[in-house]
Amino acid sequence: MSGRNTALTPPADATAPVRHPDAPAPGELLGAHYERCFGCGDGQPHGLHLEARAGEGVRVTAEFTVKAAHQGAPGLAHGGLLATALDETLGSLNWLLRVIAVTGRLETDFVRPVPVDTVLYLEAEVTAVAGRKIYCSAVGRIGGPRGPVALRADALFIEVKVDHFIDNGRPEEIRAAMADPDQVRRARAFEVNP
Repeated sequence: MSGRNTALTPPADATAPVRHPDAPAPGELLGAHYERCFGCGDGQPHGLHLEARAGEGVRVTAEFTVKAAHQGAPGLAHGGLLATALDETLGSLNWLLRVIAVTGRLETDFVRPVPVDTVLYLEAEVTAVAGRKIYCSAVGRIGGPRGPVALRADALFIEVKVDHFIDNGRPEEIRAAMADPDQVRRARAFEVNP
C-alpha cells in the first residue's frame, strides 16, 4: 500500500471483522438508514437513492444511477458525489456489525470518468477492526460487478454512541428520528452520518 495514508492501515493487533448474528441475511436490501439522507434516502429529490444489499461475511454491494442532477463536468458525475456514493456504501457495512459508526477518514482514487445515466455498482468490505476503529475498502465499477473500475476507496470508521448525534444534530430532526415507533428504523437513522 505504498503511497497510502498510514491512518488507513490497520495496526498489527487488529482483528478480523465478525458479522453480527442479527445482521441482515446475504442478499437482503438494507433500505435507507434515514429518509432524508442524501446517499440513500427517498426524501431527497436529487439524492443518490443508493440501494445497498447485505453480502456474505462483512460485505455489501450497492447500486445507483448517475442522473443529470449529479453532474460536475458536462455529462459526467461530480467527483464529490462519487465519493459520497463510496462513503454511503462503506457506512452501510456498519449495519452488518450492528454498531453506530461515523466516517473518520475516506481516501478515494478516481480511476475513470463516470458518465450521466451510468449505473455504478459498488462493493465494500470491512477488512479489520481495532477497538473502536473499523477499517474498510470499496470499489466502484461501471455497469455491473464485472464492469471497468471507476473508483476505489479505503476508509476508517469510528464507533460512537448515539449521544454523538443527539449532542450535535439539529434538534428537530433528532426528535423526529427518536420518535419513530419502528425500533430498527430509529436505530438505523443514527448509523452512518458523520
